[in-house]
Amino acid sequence: MIEEQGRVFRGKLNPAVMAVWAALLAVTKLLPSIPIIGTGATFSVSSILTPLAGILFGPVPGIIIAAVGGFIGQMVAPHTAWMGIFSFLIAVFNAGCAGCVVHKKWYVAVGIILLGGILWAFHPIGKEAMILPAVYYSSGIAAALVCGFLGRKWLLGSNQVLKFIALVLAAYTGFVAASAFANYVGGLLMMQWPAAMWQGLAFVSPLERVFFSIGCAIIGVPLLYGLPKIDLYVGPMAEEEA
Repeated sequence: MIEEQGRVFRGKLNPAVMAVWAALLAVTKLLPSIPIIGTGATFSVSSILTPLAGILFGPVPGIIIAAVGGFIGQMVAPHTAWMGIFSFLIAVFNAGCAGCVVHKKWYVAVGIILLGGILWAFHPIGKEAMILPAVYYSSGIAAALVCGFLGRKWLLGSNQVLKFIALVLAAYTGFVAASAFANYVGGLLMMQWPAAMWQGLAFVSPLERVFFSIGCAIIGVPLLYGLPKIDLYVGPMAEEEA
């Protein structure tokens, strides 16, 4: 009986685990937030866990987890919702795109980042700060391409260093895609932050997101190693076991 129950979740999604991860995203919104240099906005510790929702469970489940956890989180910790009611959508883009690059849909993440750059170029303030998409968004596209072609293989392999690199690249892609949405909708349309600020963030934002991506990978590698030992397959391994 126990063996049969173990097979139920082999290669399949466990709704209970999804619910736990969504709750984790919401609860960690209550932890101290990390200030984002130069904007006055904050970056919740919950955000470090967000890309893993898409990476571990897939793009669509990741989007659901991020939407539920993000929405509840912004209700219980409104100080983290710098875009108001739309703040949870940042997590949706993050988890969805991070999941896409390791689940054979890297082109979706690349398309979203490219769209963000195109919209940026048509905004008056954005035109004065094209260095941001040129430096920051292009680095996200590069990460998406490398992870899209190699990341899945690395995650399915036994080399823990390559697994770590794949997670960093996937998470970084998610962060950049989320920024492409948030920067345009929140930063330009809603807040109308000046071009001078964006010009500085072109070099600060990539460094910040690399730091957060490393934090994501530090958490993710042990999960990729440990969860299969209890017959809970996540990431690309879940598709291989399906």
